[in-house]
Amino acid sequence: MGVNKPEQASGADYYHVLGNNIMTASLDKVVNWSRSRSLWPMTFGLACCAIEMMATGAARFDLDRMGVLFRASPRQADVIIIAGTVTHKMLPVIETVYEQMPEPKYVIAMGACASSGGVFDTYSVLQGIDQALPVDVYIPGCPPRPEGLLYGLMKLQEKIMRERNSFGAAIGAGKVIPG
Repeated sequence: MGVNKPEQASGADYYHVLGNNIMTASLDKVVNWSRSRSLWPMTFGLACCAIEMMATGAARFDLDRMGVLFRASPRQADVIIIAGTVTHKMLPVIETVYEQMPEPKYVIAMGACASSGGVFDTYSVLQGIDQALPVDVYIPGCPPRPEGLLYGLMKLQEKIMRERNSFGAAIGAGKVIPG
């Protein structure tokens, strides 16, 4: 059954030629999958939650297997993990680091202090980082366990997978539509 021209071939003939070597997906799904499986967080440990964040990156929990690699430069990071108490004195530094991150960028508020000020209801403590930055995932606890951060990162991956127009936003055609 020799087929010389693609116009003459039926669907069954193409199946025999290509076999199971074809996969179809939308471009958004491919871009979202690659972004969600290669999260590079900017570590911003401000208090005791930072110890739990470091433990999550250690050998026992091994974030590397999820494609999560901690970065020390905001220009290489796409996620910022705010771990700990945010004071008004530290807020301008956090905002500067956030502004230096490339798009798309995501924020995780780790712990009670980053989420709501925790037990520190004082004039010097910001009562939740969401007053200054758009938070994507909140991780409760004081301090939250490393499993909590793992779960929060998985929830962020799910949120990234639901986004639409990821590729269009990357080439300058519109904005990402959150999922």
